[in-house]
Parts: sequence; C-alpha cells; structure tokens
Amino acid sequence: MLHQHKDISLTEGPLFPNIVRFSVPLMLSNVLQVLFNMSDIAVVGRFAGPAALGAVGSTTILVTLFTGFLIGMGSGVNVTTARYLGAGRPKDVSETVHTSAILLGAAGCFLFLFGYHFTPAFLGVLGTKTELMQGAVSYLRIYMTGMPAIAIFNFGNGVLSASGDTQRPLLFLTLSGITNVLLNLLFVIVFHMAEVGVALASSISQYLSAVLVILSLVHRPSAIGIYGMKLKIERRKCWQVLSISVPSGLQNAIFALANLFIQAGMNTFDAVMVEGNAAAANADALVYDVMAAVYTACSSFMSQNYGAGKKERVGKSYILCLGLSFGIAAVISALLVIFGREFLSLFTKDAEVAEAGLIRLRVMGCSYAFSALMDCTIAASRGLGRSFVPTIIVILGSCVFRIIWVFTVFAYFHTILSLYLLYIFSWTITGIAELVYFIRCYREKVSGTLRSGT
Repeated sequence: MLHQHKDISLTEGPLFPNIVRFSVPLMLSNVLQVLFNMSDIAVVGRFAGPAALGAVGSTTILVTLFTGFLIGMGSGVNVTTARYLGAGRPKDVSETVHTSAILLGAAGCFLFLFGYHFTPAFLGVLGTKTELMQGAVSYLRIYMTGMPAIAIFNFGNGVLSASGDTQRPLLFLTLSGITNVLLNLLFVIVFHMAEVGVALASSISQYLSAVLVILSLVHRPSAIGIYGMKLKIERRKCWQVLSISVPSGLQNAIFALANLFIQAGMNTFDAVMVEGNAAAANADALVYDVMAAVYTACSSFMSQNYGAGKKERVGKSYILCLGLSFGIAAVISALLVIFGREFLSLFTKDAEVAEAGLIRLRVMGCSYAFSALMDCTIAASRGLGRSFVPTIIVILGSCVFRIIWVFTVFAYFHTILSLYLLYIFSWTITGIAELVYFIRCYREKVSGTLRSGT
C-alpha cells in the first residue's frame, strides 16, 4: 500500500469512520459549489436586471451538459488511480496520472473549441428567445474558455481523492468560489459588465482552482506526483481510463438532454406551477451533490481494496456507502419537507409560487433517497472497472424511460403528480437492474479473482 501523508487510508482501519472522513470534505466542496453557482444567479439577477438573468439562465442546460461530461471523465481517473494505489504498484499509478493529465487537458481544450464555435447553433436549437440571444452567446462563449480548467481540476480531484486526500480539493474550491463571488460583484456592480462579467468571473475562478490542484501535484514526492519528463500517453492506461471516463461522462451529458423533455412537460402548466417547480428544483443540486460525495467514496474505497485483494472490504464498502447515501438523502429530504416554505422563501416571495413549489418538494422528498440504489450501485460497478454496461442500463432506465413516460403516462393523466412520479419510478427500476448487474460483476471479478489467488 502506498501511503500519503495525512491522507485517509482506504485499505486499512475501520471502514465506516474512514468513509465518513473521506466523504465530508467532498460534501462540503459540492455544497459550496452549489452555493457559489446560486450566488452567480443572485448577483446577475439583482444587479444586472431580468434580461441578463434570462440570458444566463437560458444557457444552464448546456453548461450542465459540458461540465457533467468532464466530471464524469474525472471519475475514470479516480477509479483507475485508486486501483493501482491499492495494489501497491507505483509505476502504474504514475503512468495513469501522467496519461490522465494529457487526456483530460485535451478533452477540456476540445470542448472549449467545439462549444465556442457552435454556441449560437446550440442556443438556437434550445429555442433561446431573440432578445436574450446576444447576451446568452456572450456568456456561454466566455464560460467555455474555462473548460480546460474544469477538466484539469477534475483530473486533479480524481487523483487526490483516489489517494485519500479530499481536503485539498475542498480548500482549492473554497478559494476559487470566494474569488468567483468577489469578481462577480466587481464586474457586475462596479464595471456594469452584466452576463459578460459573471462569465468572466467564473472562468478566472476555474483557472485558479486548476492552477492550485496542479501545484499540489507537481514534483510531489509520491507516485501521484506530476513530472514534466513523464508526461506521455501510455496506451494501456489510456484505454483503462477512457473505458470508465467516457461512459460516465456521456451518462451525465445524456441526463441533461433527457431533462429537456421533462422541462417541456412542465412548460405545459401555468406560469405559477412552472415558477414553483423552478424554485423547488434548487433542492435537487443540493441533495444530489451531497450524495455524490458518497458515490466517489464508494468507487475509491472499492477500487483500492479490489487492487489490494481485500475481498471483505470491497463488498462492505458498497453496503456502507449505499446505506450512508440513502440515510443522508432521507434526512435532507425530511428537512426540506418540514422547512419547505422557509427554503422556498429564499427564491420567491410569491405565496402561490411557494405553494406550487411545495408540491414538488413533498413528492421529491419521498423520492430522493431511492436514487441511491441506482447511483451508488453504478459507482460500485465502476469501482470494479465496469462502466459501459452500467451506463447503457442507466441511459435506458433513467433517460429513455423518462422520455417514454412523458409521452405516455404524463400525456394521459397530465397532472403535476404524474410528471414528478417519473423520478422515483425511473430510479427504482434502474436501481434494481444496476444491482443485478453489479452482483454478477462482484461474483466474477471479486469472488472469482480472490479465490484463484490472482
């Protein structure tokens, strides 16, 4: 086992306390990111006016699509690095790290060039209103300049978390987020740059986090350190990282596309219901991102222990992470239902809109926890190096299924409840299918491998 100073041991010591210690900094990082993103919207909406707010808001689905893809790629780096760390193979760790740095950097540059060039076309397909088009194009093109930085940060985050270090990414994200907020206020209030100022602030803060994460890895005296002379593509490691990264990234991107159909169904209701849904939907990112920290722990712990040949800890890591993510979602959901009006008051002062938002909070409050079965099991499969089939299952079960639901069940009943219920049904069906596949993978890759002594 390769130890890092002050890093959490993933293969030794009590599992549950270590999983919690590993997850908490990631949870805080994710919550901070949600809060900083909300601050972007608050600043541009309060100080630049409704037109700028509409321009920024009209790009949300595309920002989610591109950043989601890069976050997914970072998970491939995490899983592959963790496995070789657990196996105590420093040469393979180093090759994975240097190969991944090039891959993620190239992916970020490609998305920047691709997104920058096709920004007007993408916004046109989404039906962006004419009066918002110029501001939306300006915002998205400037935001896209930060894609290489987002890619590099997710690379570094994947490497550091694989080694048990989740505190440095939290620190880097905190500094980046504070910079983002301060620059938002400076560019929008002082220089009156509106949506351009918000985008520029985001891009600068993203490069700050990327620089910090690279500095933490450059010439680090360990297998995860980055050295200029070692930066090259190792074919086998390249394939291993891509086999997990690309399906994971595509899954995140396709989720964003599937949500377009849900939003289309929502738009068939009156303005009050649409606004209430938008206000309540702010809870989604909060719940999902907190749970996502546990999924990262699941992949990291399972991958390292699989590499170390510790069968008991592999299976136990999955069970503990599944229970932890389910429990966290249940607690947050209960708080959202109990304090729903207080939560919604952060986004609207209209009583009717708040009442409409409460409908969503109550239904989703009974649903969020069930997404753990799907997402934690996907993370577990990826921890064992299996990503393609879980991605196909989730695309069919949670993306295609949702689209079919919108055009059948929702089209027949056309009630807000029939639209919101698609979440728990899709999560449950997909979760069961993912669990069946995971059990099969576990028996083949863990039980069989460890019995044979290989």
